[in-house]
Amino acid sequence: AAAAQLSQRCLKEQEVDSKDAIILHQFSRPNNGVPSLSPFCLKMETYLRMADLPYQNYFDGKLSPQGKMPWIEYNHKKVSGTEFIIDFLEEKLGVNLNKNLGPHERAVSRAVTKMVEEHFYWTLAYCQWVENLHETRKMISMYGPFSDLLKWILCHLTKGIVKREMYGHGIGRFSEDEIYALMEKDMRSLAGLLGDKKYIMGPKLSTVDATVFGHLAQAMWTLPGTRPERLIKGELINLAMYCERIRRKFWPEWHHDDDNTLYESEESSETSKTHSPLQDFSFYSRTETFDEEGTENSISHTPDTDYTGHSLFDSDVDMDDCRDQEQGK
Repeated sequence: AAAAQLSQRCLKEQEVDSKDAIILHQFSRPNNGVPSLSPFCLKMETYLRMADLPYQNYFDGKLSPQGKMPWIEYNHKKVSGTEFIIDFLEEKLGVNLNKNLGPHERAVSRAVTKMVEEHFYWTLAYCQWVENLHETRKMISMYGPFSDLLKWILCHLTKGIVKREMYGHGIGRFSEDEIYALMEKDMRSLAGLLGDKKYIMGPKLSTVDATVFGHLAQAMWTLPGTRPERLIKGELINLAMYCERIRRKFWPEWHHDDDNTLYESEESSETSKTHSPLQDFSFYSRTETFDEEGTENSISHTPDTDYTGHSLFDSDVDMDDCRDQEQGK
C-alpha cells in the first residue's frame, strides 16, 4: 500500500506544467522496440531530436481538441497537426532545420512532404491495419486480463476506420494490387530523389527528413514479410541505409534484433554498435551529444507515465468522429 501511494505521488509530481516545456502527446510505445506505429508520431519525436529541443512524452492516448495525434502543449498553448506544430516551434523557439535550403529546395521539400503524408501514408496504413493486421496486433502494448481481447477489438476498429477513410480519400477504391503499385511508385520516387545523398535534400538535415524517416521506418521495421519491407531491404537499399543512418544518429537507444552490417554507412563505428533496448521513457533532454553540423542532441530519461495501452489510431488523420470510442477504452 505504501509503495502504491509513493507511486501515485511520483506520478502526480511528474505532471509537468507546460510553461517553457514541450509536452508531446502521442500513442504508447509498441512492444517490438520501434518508437511508434504512427508515422506522424515518429516524425514529430524525431524532429524534436533533430532540432535538439528537450521535450516530455505523455503516452496517455488523449487526442487533441481537434481529435488528432500527435499534439503538443507549450506555455499552455495546445497545437496539433505536425506541420502546424513545427511552424509554431520555429516561431516560438527560433529553430529552423531548413535554413540551408533555397526557395527551389523548399518547394521541392514541401512537394515531397505532401506526397509522403497525403499519398504514401495511406498505402502504409492499408498494409499495416488491413492486409497485415495480424502482425500489427502482436506489436501493440496492452496489459491486463483482457488485453488480447482488447487488442483484437482495437485492431478491428482501426481497420474499419482506415478502410472508411481510405475510401473517402479515393485511394481505398482501388484493388490491393493497385494500392501496392501506388506504394511502390512512391518508394521508387523517394529512392530516386535520395540517390546517394546523405539526406533527402543533400548533405544536411532538413525537416523533410523527419517526415520521410517517420514513414519509411514503418516499412523498415513494422511490416515483416510484406512487399514494402522486401522492397526497402532489397532493390531500394539506399532507403534502408538512410533509415539506419537517422536511427543510429538520433535514436541511440533504439536497437532492433535484425541489426547487422548490411546497412552500415561510412559513419558507423564500433561504438555505434553498442545498443540498449528502447524503453517507455517519458522525458528527453540534453545529456548526450551527436555530431550533426555542430548541433547537440541529447536524451535523458525518467519513468514512463502511461499505464493505459490506449489506441493506436493513426496520427494526423482527423479523428473527430471516433474520439468517443477512443476515450471510452
